[in-house]
Amino acid sequence: MNGRIFFKRYIVVIRIMQILLSFLPRVLIRFFYSIVSSGSSNFLVFVRFLLLSRLCKHTGPNFFSGPNIVFKHIEKLSLGENVSIHAGCYLDANGFIEIGDNVSIAHMSSIISFDHSYDNTNVPIKYNPLKLKKVIINNDVWIGCGARILSGVNIGSRSIVAAGAVVTCDVPENTIVAGVPARVVKRIN
Repeated sequence: MNGRIFFKRYIVVIRIMQILLSFLPRVLIRFFYSIVSSGSSNFLVFVRFLLLSRLCKHTGPNFFSGPNIVFKHIEKLSLGENVSIHAGCYLDANGFIEIGDNVSIAHMSSIISFDHSYDNTNVPIKYNPLKLKKVIINNDVWIGCGARILSGVNIGSRSIVAAGAVVTCDVPENTIVAGVPARVVKRIN
């Protein structure tokens, strides 16, 4: 049974479990997530969904999270319906990350929503203030394995980011981007 069918069939039970989890403190939810974050069974995928729906700013139904995903500043992460984030991804939502519906993020990809500033020469760059910049990934986007999405980027609907691409500027809708830095290589319908 795929995720969409499962969520439609058991939506009432899922909502009850989410309500029960809302009474637990976030620190305990984070602890439970750290325990189940590395497994790949269907049961652990479901438990991760329940825990992440409590930790994220918003999650739509039928959200899949693979094993060993690192979420930083998860309270600033918003996920739409039918989102899948596969094994080994890294998402830092310090500047806010918004992911639309029907988005697939392949394994080992990174999404970063901030830059380091370097204006204050009296301190090392790593101690300079951060520049927070929102990342928006619109509906119907496929991000290939090992892609890097950097801060301030808006990825248009029905777009594909090729494997290994480094996205440093906005991606128009209905396009495929590839390369370092990513450039439009094809328009799609």
